[in-house]
Amino acid sequence: MMARLMIACALLFLTAAAAPPKTDDRAVVVASKAFTESVIVSELARLSLREAGQQVVHRQALGGTRIVFGALKRGEIDAYPDYTGTLRFEIYAAAKATDPAALERLLAQNGIAMTKPLGFNNSYGLAMRADVAKAKNITRISDLVGRTDLRFGLSNEFLDRGDGWPALKAAYGLAQKADGLQHDLSYRGLADGRLEVIDVYTTDAEIAFYDLKVLEDDRGFFPAYEAVFLYRADLAQSHPQAVAALQSLAGRISAQHMRQMNKRVKIDRRPETAVAADFLSQETGQTVVGEGGAGLLGRIWQRSVEHLRLVALSLTMALVLAVPLAIVAFRKPHLGGAILGFVGILQTVPALALFVFMIPLLGIGAAPTIAALFLYSLLPIVRNGHAGLAGIPADLQESAQALGLPPMARLWRIELPLALPTLLAGIKTAAVINVGAATLGALIGAGGYGQPILTGIRLDDMGLILEGAVPAALLALLVTGLFDLVERWLIPRGLQL
Repeated sequence: MMARLMIACALLFLTAAAAPPKTDDRAVVVASKAFTESVIVSELARLSLREAGQQVVHRQALGGTRIVFGALKRGEIDAYPDYTGTLRFEIYAAAKATDPAALERLLAQNGIAMTKPLGFNNSYGLAMRADVAKAKNITRISDLVGRTDLRFGLSNEFLDRGDGWPALKAAYGLAQKADGLQHDLSYRGLADGRLEVIDVYTTDAEIAFYDLKVLEDDRGFFPAYEAVFLYRADLAQSHPQAVAALQSLAGRISAQHMRQMNKRVKIDRRPETAVAADFLSQETGQTVVGEGGAGLLGRIWQRSVEHLRLVALSLTMALVLAVPLAIVAFRKPHLGGAILGFVGILQTVPALALFVFMIPLLGIGAAPTIAALFLYSLLPIVRNGHAGLAGIPADLQESAQALGLPPMARLWRIELPLALPTLLAGIKTAAVINVGAATLGALIGAGGYGQPILTGIRLDDMGLILEGAVPAALLALLVTGLFDLVERWLIPRGLQL
């Protein structure tokens, strides 16, 4: 039986150790934040760099401002698009940079440079349905003062930004409370009448599509948010043509261009790559072709490999630590309470928070995701392993001792085989939990089934959501079935129910 267990563990380890293909060190890594405009502008950069003869990779929709900016500071990415207002009031709020030169000096202290503005200003604003705004006689943000009858739904990032809701409330004396939600979903809430006021980006295609009224910022609260590219300063030495390609986009993308590209992606359902290629073709007069990408089966296969790697690695790491912890908790009762309490506390940390906590330690991508999943796997394995060992009848324990078996022999020949059904149930639970939780890894660039789910939410595309959700559900069922087979193979017949 123990030989079988060792073989099973070895197979799991070999599966986990299969590393994904490494990115070419010579490639420039362009990233984007988790909203459509950022993805489009980053695709413009990627295609421009490719046309300039550079090897380039685009890591799409990595998360919010601080996650992507932190990745740039650490050198995990080489460039990404951002906005001057965001840099002034979110990243360098304490420095109070009032002009581009001051902003460039602050960036230089972090080894970062900035291109000239790309040509459009994408500021924040508050918007209502035009018919509702007219009926309630609201045209300016100051008209919202004292209007407690209005339901606000604001994007999660806007709720916490230094240039967002807290400062806006103070500037206008607004007393309303606001619920946080994903930015793209707020439009649906507004259209359905469940919300009256939302925050918008002024280049959003949905403003015209839903016939929204952007309220006048009559106190001039929102600053200019000129779009720029941020890039690693050392990129000018290692990849000068890449920097030249980024600079070549400066001043060429108007607000009208950006609204039209946003519309083609979000409303007309065109791929970001195709929209970016069409724009560059029109601007340069040369044909720029955007890659069609893999088909549905190819995409599912790629995401399945990524997802399985996350689950297998984290589960293998958890097994290496959790099984010994369960044995120690059983053999050393004075330590058992502390061990079970510690792994229990880990399980209470919200999953998304745990993923983000890992970024300063391990960066973005697969590493922090695997670490978070590993920590989440400990409780079910440790708890079930301890319960299985503690549940061995006392007379069997006494019989083993009477036979004169040493402690390690008792553990391998008596205790672990008897506890194995309960232990395997805990491992199966951990595996299924990991399959679901691993979808959150897409928020920090780990890929997997979460990538199409997040893209589908961003684009309001149910097909993309199902492209990730259905395989994830099927994988959870497959994992359950495989562990049922493993139980039949490993557990002696006399212990099987």
